[in-house]
Amino acid sequence: MKKISTFLILFIALSSYSQEKLSLEECYNSVYKNYPLVKQKELFAKQNELDAEIIKTGKLPTLDFSAQATYQSDVVELPISIPNIEIESPNKDQYKAAVSVNQLIYGGGLIDANLDAKSATLKTRQKQVEVSLYQLKEQVNNLYFSILILQEKKALLTAKKTQLEATLKEVKAGIKFGMLLPTSDSVLEAELIKIQQQFTEIDFTKNTLIETLSRLIGQNISTTIILTNPEISSSLKTEINRPELDLFQLQKEQIEASEQLILKKNSPKLVGFATGGYGNPGLNMLDNSFQTYYMAGLKLNWTIFDWNSSKKERKSLQVNKEIIESQQEIFNLNTNIELNNHLSEMNKISNFIEDDKSIIDLRKKVLKSAKSQLKNGVITSSAYITELTNLFEAETNLSTHKIQLLLAKSNYKLTKGN
Repeated sequence: MKKISTFLILFIALSSYSQEKLSLEECYNSVYKNYPLVKQKELFAKQNELDAEIIKTGKLPTLDFSAQATYQSDVVELPISIPNIEIESPNKDQYKAAVSVNQLIYGGGLIDANLDAKSATLKTRQKQVEVSLYQLKEQVNNLYFSILILQEKKALLTAKKTQLEATLKEVKAGIKFGMLLPTSDSVLEAELIKIQQQFTEIDFTKNTLIETLSRLIGQNISTTIILTNPEISSSLKTEINRPELDLFQLQKEQIEASEQLILKKNSPKLVGFATGGYGNPGLNMLDNSFQTYYMAGLKLNWTIFDWNSSKKERKSLQVNKEIIESQQEIFNLNTNIELNNHLSEMNKISNFIEDDKSIIDLRKKVLKSAKSQLKNGVITSSAYITELTNLFEAETNLSTHKIQLLLAKSNYKLTKGN
């Protein structure tokens, strides 16, 4: 018999050790790895790469082909006649085909400014993805700690059931020997059925929460998984290190890059060109025959006055920059308020925990006395169950408050940005 008991204890220990476990940090990592939004960072990078290649083509020569055939109602004719010299008028039907090459020689830095603006946009969009992913951690927290509370409640309920079953055996023995009333065990058996109902309710709620958490982190989670209590430091530094702050800074840099792009738009641009063609007539309008021709040269384009359009665009960007600074100020204010609320919540729960411990010590003494009175027939089973339930509720409150304190600490860390 002793060998069998030893084997059972060893088997239970091994089963408990091999049971699948999941930590809060693993949930965070799964969100950053599996949530559909993560793919956007790579997609933004690919899109930016394509946009950059398109912009860089502005430094390459452009090759154009054109062809036309026309018929016109009148042509140029000399209003005088020269003796012994016949000057033939151009044909009314004319044909032309040409190939033109244009090469940007100097663009005033417009292409590089455009590339910088695209790069700034990419960084801002990718950081926005990080902000959205970071904000998902709060949802993970709420689900994770809700499951933890149910997990602890079930463990306490199991302990209550075990204690109640042991008491039931003693009561049945007392009934058998005539020490207790015949119906004393019925109340205890009814309470055990009630506990089984509570198990069902806990399991149903827990399974729903696990399914939601599983979908959120993109990882299949077994309903029998054990969530571990996270170890959270009690550092109360209020320095904010949130990704939103980086996003505000990148948005400002994006505005600065846009300002540079506007400045470069009106810079002088020098283009070299060459055109070769074949047509009738060619460049010599007085030669009515098909001939080849070419021309080459430089073109300078410089917008000297744009009705202050660029200046107004830069002013608009400055207003946008001020809006971002205002949003950052509001964010810092709200974050500090939220940190103070978390600190207050942590202090309140810590006080509750100390009170819970005192209540449990008192309830244990009362229950011990009640159990002795039940054995001796001084009190009824209902009175004993009342005291047992009071102790269970006190222990549940302590367990819940401990997890709520962990949640408050975790939310404090998230709000602070660690």
